[in-house]
Amino acid sequence: MRIDEFRSHDALGLAELVHGKDVTPSELLDAAMRRADEVNPTLNAIVRRMDGIARSRAGEELTGPFAGVPFLLKDLGQDFRGVPTSHGSRPWAQVPATEHSTVVERWLAAGLVVFGKTNTPEFGAKGITEPELFGPARNPWDTSRSPGGSSGGSAAAVAAGIVPVAGASDGGGSIRIPAGSCGLVGLKPGRGVVPTGPRRGEAMHGAATNGVVSRSVRDSAAMLDVLAGAEAGGPYLPATATESYASQVGRDPGRLRIGVCTSSSINPSPHPQVIASAEAAARQLEHLGHHVEVLDSQPVDDLALARDFLTSWFGYLAWQVSDTMRSTGCRDRDFEIDTRIVAALGRAQSSVDYLDAVMRRDEYVHQLTAFFGDHDLLMTPTLADLPPRIGALDTPPVARRAAAALLATGTAGVLRHSGFVESIIDANLSWVPYTQLANLTGRPAISLPLHWTADGFPLGLQFVAPLGGETVLLRLAAQLEAADPWAGRVASCMA
Repeated sequence: MRIDEFRSHDALGLAELVHGKDVTPSELLDAAMRRADEVNPTLNAIVRRMDGIARSRAGEELTGPFAGVPFLLKDLGQDFRGVPTSHGSRPWAQVPATEHSTVVERWLAAGLVVFGKTNTPEFGAKGITEPELFGPARNPWDTSRSPGGSSGGSAAAVAAGIVPVAGASDGGGSIRIPAGSCGLVGLKPGRGVVPTGPRRGEAMHGAATNGVVSRSVRDSAAMLDVLAGAEAGGPYLPATATESYASQVGRDPGRLRIGVCTSSSINPSPHPQVIASAEAAARQLEHLGHHVEVLDSQPVDDLALARDFLTSWFGYLAWQVSDTMRSTGCRDRDFEIDTRIVAALGRAQSSVDYLDAVMRRDEYVHQLTAFFGDHDLLMTPTLADLPPRIGALDTPPVARRAAAALLATGTAGVLRHSGFVESIIDANLSWVPYTQLANLTGRPAISLPLHWTADGFPLGLQFVAPLGGETVLLRLAAQLEAADPWAGRVASCMA
């Protein structure tokens, strides 16, 4: 199969070709591998190839809605038995997984052919993908920029046409940020809809979930059908949709009441193109018959929410570092300096500090629920700025040396009282202040590629729904996709 033909189909389209015997899984795999060989040296999206495993599987009798379609796993929390899951971290880079993750089992049952794992920051801890272990992933629309994070490698691979859909996960925006940065569809399911087992019942107290990034709404919907549903060791029996998610694509969403907000206490001055993207999307929504209300402020105090997000994240990362040291026998110096700093901040917090941040999620849920009493959806930009240039968010050398000295003396916890947390908010969340709300409240959200800048760079728009709102999100997303299709857009540097 020619690469241009391969890239012209979404995942369901490729599966239809396999089902009709117009192409074999091996031919699709060959096309995906050729495309990877062509563009991955530039993008650094794939950090581990599984060619032998994939070729063997492509020769099997495959069944399922995605039978024969090439696929990539995120190298974080998506374990493939016998293959290391690095988490973007040196201590795990050569440790083979002992079992498949539940989502991987479901992807395999759907007939997908996994041939590699994608780049991610250490422990998924950043909104960019620049781990020291593998080096930075690059955005196919502008290779000087980040594809976002933490599913940046997956997004770069899909945007560049290596695969039509790839594994992703989201604990603070890590599906939606890369989707918004790379011109893709990124659906974060609501809390508990997709399992995180078999080892963990949930991640980050339910704030994190697995999913995919894709080029089409129908692929994202069909993938949710594959992933959704309880598992025996899970903490919940989720109330999933009574009909398939795929069946929602093409259905009339009705006249929706949509609140639109671009303001943020974290970033009071979003990029002018970001404002333009929201205004254009609002006009399109009104043209489609929806009621749009421009909001002066977010439904919750987003700066307070950001502080609580970071407090819980600091504690979670400190645990991840400790768990890795217990499991692998590594030392503290084996982690990146930024990881060590954040882990030290987490250890410096009291248990009451941590629980205060976690328990305040109920207040944010209450405030967002009140908002949804008068609105069906909340729309915001996905990003407040263009993705940063590669290296722009590196910790400066002077700060690295100072932090190393504090870590060496065991006094890094003093950074909590030095304005350091505020500097993290400013540097790392100011360009992505909108996404953490859906994680801490457990609500479903989707980023859609509804806007391109004058020089052809994508900017996503985010929609947040109430609990169980995945069906509404998919109906609206499909309506917007039909009104102004985006699948034909190709990153100029990857054409």
